[in-house]
Amino acid sequence: MSAPAAPAAPAQAEPAITAELVASHGLSDEEYARIEALLGRAPNFTELGIFSVMWSEHCSYKSSRIWLKTLPTEAPWVICGPGENAGIIDIGDGQAAVFKMESHNHPSYIEPYQGAATGVGGILRDIFTMGARPIANMNALRFGSPDEAKTRHLIAGVVAGIGGYGNCIGVPTVGGACEFHAAYDGNNLVNAMTVGVADAGRIFYSAAAGVGHSVVYAGSGTGRDGIHGATMASAEFASDSEAKRPTVQVGDPFTEKLVLEACLELMATDAIEAIQDMGAAGLTCSSVEMADKGGTGIELDLDRVPVRETDMTPYEIMLSESQERMLMVLKPGREEVAQRIFDKWQVDSAIIGRVTDSGRLVLKAGNAVVGDLPIRPLVDEAPVYERPYLEPAPRAPLAPADLPADPPPMQALARLVGSPDLCSKRWIWEQYDHMVMTDTVQRPGGDAAVVRVHGTDKRLAITTDCTPRYCVADPKLGGAQAVAEAWRNLSAVGAKPLAITDCLNFGSPEHPEVMGQFVGCVLGMGEACRALDFPVISGNVSFYNETNGHPILPTPTIGGVGLIAGSGRMATLAFKAADETVLLIGATEGHLGASLYLRDILGSEAGVPPPLDLAAERRNGDFVRGLIERGLVSACHDVADGGLLVALAEMALATCPAGEPIGVRIAPPAPADDAAPLAAWLFGEDQARYVVSAPAADVPTIMAAARAADVPAQAIGHTGGDALTLDGRGAISITELHRAHEGWLPDYMAAPI
Repeated sequence: MSAPAAPAAPAQAEPAITAELVASHGLSDEEYARIEALLGRAPNFTELGIFSVMWSEHCSYKSSRIWLKTLPTEAPWVICGPGENAGIIDIGDGQAAVFKMESHNHPSYIEPYQGAATGVGGILRDIFTMGARPIANMNALRFGSPDEAKTRHLIAGVVAGIGGYGNCIGVPTVGGACEFHAAYDGNNLVNAMTVGVADAGRIFYSAAAGVGHSVVYAGSGTGRDGIHGATMASAEFASDSEAKRPTVQVGDPFTEKLVLEACLELMATDAIEAIQDMGAAGLTCSSVEMADKGGTGIELDLDRVPVRETDMTPYEIMLSESQERMLMVLKPGREEVAQRIFDKWQVDSAIIGRVTDSGRLVLKAGNAVVGDLPIRPLVDEAPVYERPYLEPAPRAPLAPADLPADPPPMQALARLVGSPDLCSKRWIWEQYDHMVMTDTVQRPGGDAAVVRVHGTDKRLAITTDCTPRYCVADPKLGGAQAVAEAWRNLSAVGAKPLAITDCLNFGSPEHPEVMGQFVGCVLGMGEACRALDFPVISGNVSFYNETNGHPILPTPTIGGVGLIAGSGRMATLAFKAADETVLLIGATEGHLGASLYLRDILGSEAGVPPPLDLAAERRNGDFVRGLIERGLVSACHDVADGGLLVALAEMALATCPAGEPIGVRIAPPAPADDAAPLAAWLFGEDQARYVVSAPAADVPTIMAAARAADVPAQAIGHTGGDALTLDGRGAISITELHRAHEGWLPDYMAAPI
């Protein structure tokens, strides 16, 4: 059989396909040879670009796919797992929650404002593409050392970008995380999450169907911004990263708001057969994925694509990642309905092609075919690599004798609550409109954000979390702990954890040490998800987060969603009254390995993370949610970074906005000859633990329930006064802690950039 004829060259001269050009597109020699074999000829420039983005790490998951398949993705309440734009869970009453988290790390380092803003815009489109109205945004941010010259500039730009886009489009940003470590110098992380709500009977998918049906483009015109964004996100940085600025997209939240409303109104009709947003790789990825999922072909007339720049080539049109664009297949005869709705919302639209039965992506321009590629190879024949990996050498555990002398506990506490990782992030979240839509029930700063499902008394709890220092010390344990931490955050507000999304941020998969971190974290995540009945329904992998060969800490960020049923109670972390009993739920051994106390107070990042008993994790979380549901506790907070004393301080600090701080007095255990130092009890990060406060009259009931459930519980003190007091070991006023807690970030950001 003869090779297919090559498409005609476009009017503009195209560069010759050379080894250097192939390499600049991120393709190896072997991958290019595979492309030629699949086509039976050499690709032209446009086709090379299409293969390069579809086979990029960002789009094809070629280094992670085999491991992602090990994650649990099903449960009775899961409507749609991984594979679509977002995952979907049943939340009762004919409603569904739709959510996903994505990375925009590389763009946000190169151009912080637009990189972060378009990250928010992209994840919003993933949600309303499914037919859901977005109701909440979250984020998880990691920056380099505060002493690094560029850190302050990155924080300012990223936070402004997140706030600018979310505030303008009218979706509340209700929480997130922000931490610092020198490993993120040169490669900050910006992970964006959105949650939406849809009618469970009106979910929209992306599989193109109906031969001859119109393919419609809607939204902003296509420009030259973002070309090769997916390829750029699939390569590590070098010292010339600033030169990649043209690959960063430019966002327009006002246009996205119009596109959102127009799409949701059109979805209320019977016009849409399939719909997909144009995200990474733009028109290429959206058209190819729609055809692949539908088992069809697509023919596009590039002369009909709305553009905002002159003389755009087929290559530029297909690879542009201009924002606020959607692609859809309409049912026959429904084009006029769609046109009326798009005109109403002042959204540009055009019929740019049709669905075919050819199984091919055919591109036309100037009455000539300028691209003709088989769909299946672009997706199913993308390389899948089982990359070699090395498991990290086990770390030695820390013995009490290995630790330097402890500073006074209250001195250490003040330093911790005022440290970059644990300080108040109010400076960040006050730049976000977290109350728009009027359904935010718990504002940023707690264990999880809580948002009312509009028009009902149901509430969704949302969290993002990860402990990278655990993941670098023991990837499998760290991956499991990240899932367990999300589980605890949801349980601590009274929500039943239902499912997670993830954003797996790592260095180059071509380095066996990094691949070993990835494999370990994924295996640990899977183990925890199965034990906690907490499936993964969507997610993202972001590799090549490194600069000049220096990778970030392994950071498998977990976004968790839970449900507080209509009749259910919820909890907050602030103490509510004086003279209540404070109880510690869960066992305490005093593990200081890989802890914040060890790092920030004693200056060491040594040791192994605390062990994780997933059966105890589930048992203790179920028990605490039961206490909240029964109304037996007035406040609840999980014990995490910084250990018990930090958790207690955070509960007291949360009372400050009301104007009258409520302190707490704690009685530490009596010293014993073989006991760990007091610091281990105060600052150890043992897992599966919560602090609750309760009226004294309810304590016997709680303790009896704990014994019946085989859950460790002990009374450790009581609320009251205006200080945090450790019997026999000193006290510190809540006002002094508040100054330390609130002061670091605004003072840091006030310095000249």
